[in-house]
Amino acid sequence: MASTEIIDRLRQTLRQGQQAMADWEGGELAVAAVPGAGKSTGMAVAAAIAIAKFQLHRQQQLVIVTLTRSAVSNIRKKVLAHLKELRLPSSAFTVSTLHSLAYTIANNHRELSGIGETTIVSEAQKLRLIRSAASLWVKENPKIYALLLEGRGFDGEDTERLRRQTVLRTDILPSVGREAIANAKSSGLSPDDLRQVTASDDSNILEIAAGIYEIYGRLLKQEKAIDYDDMILGALKVLDNPEVRRHWQEKIFAVFEDEAQDSSPLQTKLLEILSVSHRQGTQQEVKNLMRVGDPNQAINSTFTTADPRFFNDFCDRCHKLGRLLPLKEAGRSTQNIMQAANYVLSWVNHHYSKTNENNEVNKPFYPQKIHPVPEGDPQKNPDPIDRGIEIHLGNEIATIEEEVELIGKRIVQLLQQNPLLSIAILVRQHNQGQFISKSLAWLTERHNIKIYDVEQSDRQSRVPMDMLAILQFMERPHSPDNLKAALEVLKGRQKISSQQDLNELASTPEKFLYPTLIDAPLSEIAQEAQAKCVGLLRAKIELPLYNLIPFIAFTLYDDEAGLLATADKLGDHLNQQLIGNYSMHTVIESLKEIVESEKFEAIEGENHEDRYIVSGQVTLIGLHKAKGLDWDVVFMPFLHKRICPGEPYIPESNKFLGDFGIAEVTRIQIGAIIHHEPILDAQRAWQKCTYVKQAEEFRLLYVGMTRAKRLLWLSAANSAPFGWNTLENRSDRVEPCPVLPALQKLVATHPRF
Repeated sequence: MASTEIIDRLRQTLRQGQQAMADWEGGELAVAAVPGAGKSTGMAVAAAIAIAKFQLHRQQQLVIVTLTRSAVSNIRKKVLAHLKELRLPSSAFTVSTLHSLAYTIANNHRELSGIGETTIVSEAQKLRLIRSAASLWVKENPKIYALLLEGRGFDGEDTERLRRQTVLRTDILPSVGREAIANAKSSGLSPDDLRQVTASDDSNILEIAAGIYEIYGRLLKQEKAIDYDDMILGALKVLDNPEVRRHWQEKIFAVFEDEAQDSSPLQTKLLEILSVSHRQGTQQEVKNLMRVGDPNQAINSTFTTADPRFFNDFCDRCHKLGRLLPLKEAGRSTQNIMQAANYVLSWVNHHYSKTNENNEVNKPFYPQKIHPVPEGDPQKNPDPIDRGIEIHLGNEIATIEEEVELIGKRIVQLLQQNPLLSIAILVRQHNQGQFISKSLAWLTERHNIKIYDVEQSDRQSRVPMDMLAILQFMERPHSPDNLKAALEVLKGRQKISSQQDLNELASTPEKFLYPTLIDAPLSEIAQEAQAKCVGLLRAKIELPLYNLIPFIAFTLYDDEAGLLATADKLGDHLNQQLIGNYSMHTVIESLKEIVESEKFEAIEGENHEDRYIVSGQVTLIGLHKAKGLDWDVVFMPFLHKRICPGEPYIPESNKFLGDFGIAEVTRIQIGAIIHHEPILDAQRAWQKCTYVKQAEEFRLLYVGMTRAKRLLWLSAANSAPFGWNTLENRSDRVEPCPVLPALQKLVATHPRF
């Protein structure tokens, strides 16, 4: 048995709140932690002490689950280090992602799970199957499809019919399918469950969603494949068997979950079943379940199956039982940064609270503020640089170019004062990162300051997809789907204007590519897009086949060395793979295989988390990726109202169905089924979706702010692009994020700042 002296020493390394985690004696415990509170550190020590205290071993283990593979690696290292100190076996615990745990259970009992010799589809394969399901749904449901085509304001004109067909087949129906499959499946809802409910406006959105979901399931079976949600469903099916359930519950002593705010309904159910412990000699069951998370860092729920309401409900339930542990003290940030984050939380909750259909008040944030650590804490709050927070709005900064120039000058000044500072610039959109990377190249050229662009790796990973879309267009240019996919790539790489309806251009490929004298003239921006597409088709005729990939690369990535290098590597890979069999068809098939298997590695240099935080380096990173990391200095530019919290937006091309996004309405209506709430009509569901998205954007702002340790810069220029896909169309007097003027006034007048 481990020495109590070592256990006490481990416990003493923790703060008071973390020590309460280490003192866990079994049962349910909710840990609601603020940013920088050390929840993972506390969990690792709590895990090691629990293993020692309860004398766990291979046949009765502690199971730790978390969200990502990198988090699995980090927490495993911490627990192993503590177990080594305690001289305890490493076999007494396991760490895995939720999906990995589910797959282990399902795979060990194939006869019960229904998961036999199956393959797991990649995200790209899943999207392909969803598109196929949407196309099959159109064929199988001609009457409903005709009603969708008619929509509103339809005069029967052929061009408009073709445009609407393109929008429905390539955009709207696949999006509805994605939302239905992700949200219904991850909650254990079947297609029939969706069909059995009716919205208050008698709309058929859920019927359409159910149809595509059902066909997708059929296609998966045909391919003898499963997706990630099938792993969870398979594991739950296994655990429906009383004997097998008892076996796993006896093998697992307790479950500790990290990042619990990002769990889906079925994931929550799986962990609750596995955590059940049977008291010897009695029929009594107890759940040994510790769930650790931060409700205010729930930033994935609008685009994944994560549903923070389940962790919030768990916290509320534990609070009533006296088993809620708030971790309020954090040593990461200086006092003023914490004050600013707390002010944002209070201001947003006051101005953006909303009463729902059950007369309950919804607030974007869980009411938990960050407090500094007490005097004498080994990780004391750092001293600020200057005042710790700097806010620059449109009255000081005219343009985004000026904004980035000011950031560059401030970086030079800071690193001259202290070359060991770690610095990050956090962005909301990829194209913002691209703009900053180009604009701040002078930092490296003149001052030898390294800029590590984490976002570039995402741009590079899309190279095979870009190539596939362009080559498929070259092979079949008269396919509306192929033309639209090529136009999307050109738009995404900022080679054509985003201020045009691509569906309209793609609906009649012949008229767009080779208009006759009697066709209506194209607009100037459409002519530019046409010239790009015709140039690609001309290259197919004039260039040898093996030169097409380099040509496409220069067309798309002319000024980005990393992307050109990745395209070059891809070309070499295809040349070697297809020796003696190099044709347009084989190249396209090979690219499909690469995209669907997701095995091609971009040339991206040092793309590991331990490279994100380096003294003297400027790290350029997206807000979502920055979660869990911290830097001495953090810059957050381009904080405009249209991005944070965002405004309702429906593309003009989609408005023939109504003034709402049909995919977003699908998500909200399925969410209502999950939470046993009334099914809202499309218009009210759209309003609710807008509120949910805005709440999440505010939480994302909060996450970004709490990455800073010693200095936080927030800014929004007077003039900014309407959309970051193109910098051409700009607006003046663009409103900043609404909380910033209030925060700026507080910083200017409050003595603590």
